[in-house]
This record gives sequence, structure tokens and C-alpha cells, in this order.
Amino acid sequence: MKLHRNLVFAAIDALEMIFNDNEYADKVVQKVLKFDKRWGKRDRGFIAETTYEIVRYKRLYIEIAEVHEPYSRQDLYRIWAVWAVLKGIKLPDWKQIEGTPTRRIKGKFDELSKIRKFREAVPDWIDELCEKALGDKFWTEELAALNKKAEVILRTNTLKTTKEDLRKALLDEGIVVEPIKGYATALRLPERANVFQTESFKKGFFEVQDASSQLVAEMLDVKPGQRVVDACAGAGGKSLHLAALMENKGQLISMDIYGSKLKELKRRARRNGAHNIETREIESTKVFKKLYGSADRVLIDAPCTGLGVLRRNPDSKWKMQPDFLEKIIKTQQEILRSYSKIVKDGGKMVYATCSILPQENNDQIKAFLKSEEGKDFTMSKEKKIFASKSGYDGFYMALLERK
Repeated sequence: MKLHRNLVFAAIDALEMIFNDNEYADKVVQKVLKFDKRWGKRDRGFIAETTYEIVRYKRLYIEIAEVHEPYSRQDLYRIWAVWAVLKGIKLPDWKQIEGTPTRRIKGKFDELSKIRKFREAVPDWIDELCEKALGDKFWTEELAALNKKAEVILRTNTLKTTKEDLRKALLDEGIVVEPIKGYATALRLPERANVFQTESFKKGFFEVQDASSQLVAEMLDVKPGQRVVDACAGAGGKSLHLAALMENKGQLISMDIYGSKLKELKRRARRNGAHNIETREIESTKVFKKLYGSADRVLIDAPCTGLGVLRRNPDSKWKMQPDFLEKIIKTQQEILRSYSKIVKDGGKMVYATCSILPQENNDQIKAFLKSEEGKDFTMSKEKKIFASKSGYDGFYMALLERK
């Protein structure tokens, strides 16, 4: 493999922004890939994959490189050199990586790879927390699965096309996709490609959405003509899916505390041809209190630790602090108790997270059902999805019905 200096330097730039400036990896990679318009598909792939892999295994690489925060430019080259040696890449004769101790790197790797928290690169507190919650054996399997590169999964927008017609349209554009058994509208890419440049995407024929995430809207069992509330809509991935399942009939109210995310949802909705979505920014409790007792269906896609989606967001494990779990559990409880009041008698609600921790999932549902606000609800179904079992993101979802 021939290494090009400008591509390696771009990866180093990205690591500096992620590790030292605390910027989000996905935003940084998008920014860095715009540095040089002459870069082709392979060049861009090298920068993105190198950056993400070093972020994913940061703890292992910095331990071997023997460097500490804040990282100097030279430290970042040392980290990169460790990555290259462990990938079996012949190091070029560059002054930035002179004297890289190749044999020592391999020896240190052999020693550290026997210890899970180094081998899978995770902070002590997350390793201890998840081992306690899930058991040593299962957490070991799950963590290894969460370090595998996530596949690109598409969700067919049934407002505009069918899964088979989308498959043919993408094939005409040179992109091969395959259906996934058990997932109604999902297609997977056996080989990564920039699907956002396709005509099919520009026409709103699909959204990129993990297979596990696609199960959330389906569980809510929406019908055309209903009033549906997506209480924590964000940029609207699940709102768009709900609109398609409702066949654009009825009212879909998408709420969030961040107006910027709802603006993005509006833009996506136009492309998707989803006309029944109405966005409402939660600027005060009045916004959701007006809806109490009025909705046939409510989706609470709750904020969470995101420990089920570390494959997609590997930098989140380095940004998260130990006290965050306690704070988010309290927030989840407040959201459940407040937004559940929107469900009318005989209506249904789905509570979902992209976490694998029982504290955020079934423990929350048990506590809610015992509360004053939850006494009229019963849980009719729940799904616990783990990356090690499904091959897709870790998720939890529970369907509750109001008597």
C-alpha cells in the first residue's frame, strides 16, 4: 500500500480536531474531506477509515505510543505510526515518524490485547459499568461487535417508491444493494458507496437508517389518519418513517427542544414528500401540555448514553463522563412521565433508546408502570437488540398501551 503524504496529513489534522479540540468525529471528517477537491473515492475512503479506526481504538494506540493529552503534532504522528504498524503497512521514510520502534509496538500490542479494556479500547468506567449490567461473557462479545465497522443500511421511502424499484434504480446508478430478511423496507450495501450523490437520494427515494432503528416506527403500529406525536424527533429519521407508514394521511407532530434539528427535519421532509409532518419546538411545557390526552400514538425516542451505537459514533465513549448516566436516567424518567400524558385512552406509546443498558431500558419501563403517570398503561411488547446477536445497532424498544 502506497502512502500519500497529503492524505496522512489530512488524517492527522482530523485527529487533532477530534482529540484536542473535542469536535465530533463525523463533522470533522466531513470538513476534512473538503480540503482538496482532487481527492478521489479511494483517497477520501483512506482519510475517513483511518480517522475512524484511530478514534475507535484510541486507548489502545495511545497506550502503545506512550503519549498523553493534550497531544502534540508529533504525538499524533506517533499514534498514526502505531496504527500503520499494526495494520501491516510499511512505514515511509518521513522525518515525522523516524525511529518508530516497530518490534516494540508489536510486543506491546500482544501484551495489551489480552486485556479487554485495552483490546477493545474503552474507558475503565464504561467497561466496569457494562460488565456489571450485562455480565462478563456477554459484555465481551457485545463490545467486540460494537467495534466492528457499521454497514450502510438504507430505508426505502414508500411514499415515493418500492424496495424493488429502489434496488433497480440504484443498480442503474452503479450501486448494488441487497434486501435484509425480516426488515420490511431495508436494503444493505455489500460495498460502501457515497449514496448521497445518487439521483435516487436527491429524489427522496430513501434515507440512510440502521436496520435496528427501522424497527422503532414499525412497533408503534400507526394507521393512516391518526394523530401521532414524535416527542423527541431530532432531525426526524423516525418521523419520516412514521409519515411513510401513515401514507401521508393524518397529523404527525414532530417535537424537539432544538429548533435547528427541526429545520433539518423540514428540509428532509420536503425531499421525502412527507406532507403530514408539523414541527413544534419545545420552548416551554405549554407546547406538549396542549396535547395531553389527544394522540392515538406517541413515540418517545429518548435521549440516552448511545452505548448501542458506538460503531457509528466511536468518539462518544471518550466524550462521555461517568456522571452522565445518572443525569440521563433522570431525564428519561421525566420525559416518560410528562409525554405519556399525550396518549389518549386506548392509545399506544413506544419508548425507545439506542442503549444496551437495562438502567435506561426495561428498568425505566418498570419504574414508569409503578408511577402515578404509568398506572393506566400496560406493556404489550418489548425488544432488546444487541449488535452481537443482530449484526446491527444495539437498541431497546417497548410498546405500551393506555387502558
